[in-house]
Amino acid sequence: MSQRASMRPALAILVLLISLLILPRATAQSAPFDIVIAHGRIIDGTGSPWFSGDIGIRGGKIAAIGNLATAPRTRTIGAHGQVVAPGFIDMLGQSELTILVDPRLPSKIYQGITTEITGEGESIAPINEAIRRSGKRQFELLGIQPDWQTFRQYFARLEKQGIGINVADYVGATTVRRMVLGDDDVQPTRAQLDQMKQLVRQAMLDGAVGLSTSLEYPPAPYAKTEELIALASEASRYGGIYATHMRSESTAILHSLDEVIRIAREAQIPVEIWHFKVAGKPSWGHMPEAIAKIEAARAQGIDIAADTYAYTAWGNGLSAFIPPWAHDGGTEKLLARLKDPSARERIRKDMLTSSDEWENEWQQIPGPESILIGQVQNPKLLPLQGKTIAEVAKLWNKDPMDTIFDLLIQDDAFTSVAVSGMSEPDVALALQQPWVSIDNDSSGVSPEGILGREHAHPRAYGTFPRILRKYVREEHKLTLEDAIRKFSALPSQRLRLEGRGLLRVGMWADITIFDPATIRDLATFDNPNQLSQGMDYVLVNGVPVIDQGKITGARPGKVLRGPGYAR
Repeated sequence: MSQRASMRPALAILVLLISLLILPRATAQSAPFDIVIAHGRIIDGTGSPWFSGDIGIRGGKIAAIGNLATAPRTRTIGAHGQVVAPGFIDMLGQSELTILVDPRLPSKIYQGITTEITGEGESIAPINEAIRRSGKRQFELLGIQPDWQTFRQYFARLEKQGIGINVADYVGATTVRRMVLGDDDVQPTRAQLDQMKQLVRQAMLDGAVGLSTSLEYPPAPYAKTEELIALASEASRYGGIYATHMRSESTAILHSLDEVIRIAREAQIPVEIWHFKVAGKPSWGHMPEAIAKIEAARAQGIDIAADTYAYTAWGNGLSAFIPPWAHDGGTEKLLARLKDPSARERIRKDMLTSSDEWENEWQQIPGPESILIGQVQNPKLLPLQGKTIAEVAKLWNKDPMDTIFDLLIQDDAFTSVAVSGMSEPDVALALQQPWVSIDNDSSGVSPEGILGREHAHPRAYGTFPRILRKYVREEHKLTLEDAIRKFSALPSQRLRLEGRGLLRVGMWADITIFDPATIRDLATFDNPNQLSQGMDYVLVNGVPVIDQGKITGARPGKVLRGPGYAR
């Protein structure tokens, strides 16, 4: 046999190997894009200036960026003169229940939000029968059957029904405490603390992204720092972060920051401070001091950052005005104390006394005209939504404090409120910090149906477009590129959201398309239930949920599980 003939088998094998390597690539290159976004002003999320180009999407991901004029595609979206940016990430969303009511979450997607992180202290899981009973009225109000116990079961329910945006959840330290200790002002034994740590461990294995606290609202204030360190350390073992509504956001904010920094250091965990603010008139002007303390901690190697919704009014439950001791034992005991003359007088006295021992919101506001009623569950009280406590006091012919007490009694302590108590210079200064991202701090709602009954805080509908309108376009306190970075790459980096937050080849196609000259919020405190305007397209995992300015009803969202997730 000739030498040439003997080489033929080897050549055939070589040709076969080359074909196996080349053909799949050639096939992939020739496959049409699902969507090409053409001629956009691409702001990629890094903070870099915009550049012109096309984006090709295939299989839910960004497959190409550049000049794709001749590339085959199923659909073209023209973006001439419009900004093409990453989808916005809501660092505190509160939609864990409302997403079960309306999975599209209209108030979110019309802002450009494609991913929400939620679970402020009290998380959706784990839950037991006692927690189910305490939340019964809210479950009934929303028409929800709470048929899960663990995060794994809750996530499975979301995936079965489909969701309009991506979601990720913290496990709440308050929920963990309630699972083991109930609502009482007690300290855990060693065995009970081990139970609590086990619950955190299981939540992280189920896919939680970290541990959260909301230390203003009972029973959370009853937890000592050492308890929080123990639970945060458990989350840290699984790559989680610690997110917190601090014990104080007002006169004791610097002491609260000391606690946060201690938890970060001793638990060896990154920290996210939710809705960063200095609350209450006595604290106005102290934002530079809070910023300086965080900057000093960062200089020492503490991984600490924050987020804001950039309104001068916060939102919470009206019961937050009542001192923590009166909440000991839960809602029923709180209501009993509000009905008891001697306990009621003690509550009044505490509210009238300045103190750094608890977050006394009554001392933080100019007066009852600063408290706007948002949502009630007692149908008889519905006419009060949208009124201030001052207006209700006049209507009822009562003292404003008695009005608060009696409103809580009549509404089983459910009432939510918006409280005007921050200064605009402090809010703007916080927003401008390079390590501050954005949170909505409101659940996803809708102007229609069950979710439209609430007189919402306008941030529920307007946070992100408002920042683009007010702080970028009108006041020039942020550049457009930096605002987009705060909406996308920065929060993705904080949460370690793999494949999201940037417009890059290989990333998930969470994308917004809008005209920066016209995007705007419509929601106001007087008329909050109005969707923002200006989002022409919003894509979640490559699928339009807003198409030519209209909601599609698509549910392409994914559950984003934390790094500790065990399949």
